[in-house]
Amino acid sequence: MTPAAFEAALLRDGYTADTRDYSPDQATPEHTHPFDVRGLVLEGEFTVTAAEGSRTYRAGEVFALEAGRPHTETIGPEGARNLVGRLHPAGG
Repeated sequence: MTPAAFEAALLRDGYTADTRDYSPDQATPEHTHPFDVRGLVLEGEFTVTAAEGSRTYRAGEVFALEAGRPHTETIGPEGARNLVGRLHPAGG
């Protein structure tokens, strides 16, 4: 899926869309988001670890997280660039 098609799908489904750049080897402690997330990796590697395990996403791959799901995020050695959509709950 092209970035333009992914962004169009996000907007159609009510998500916001923006591009995020991540520094090499960055890692977040376990956390949750108050919104659903869909992301398309544009460059680099982006690893999501949740209760069911870890998965590394690379350029062209899509990841998704439901609101409230505990997880960590780890960025590969060359950094990462993602097109990220957020869907906030109604009234949120």
